Amino acid sequence: MFKLFQKLLTVGIIGGIIFVGIGDQFLPKPLSTYSLNTRNMINAKLITLMPKPKPKVQRLTEEREKQIENFK
Repeated sequence: MFKLFQKLLTVGIIGGIIFVGIGDQFLPKPLSTYSLNTRNMINAKLITLMPKPKPKVQRLTEEREKQIENFK
């Protein structure tokens, strides 16, 4: 019983990956739209989980500002 469940689970996971990954390229119209929408939703969710890069703000010291002025 466990082996059957394991095989069905494996086939389901592989089928899901194929559906999301490339399903919009070969499936008929309603399913291809679902595949594309699912992939876009997964991408959007993963992007929100990524940390946003914080730009490093570098303040110029007085000495550096003087060097820049002398360079001009």
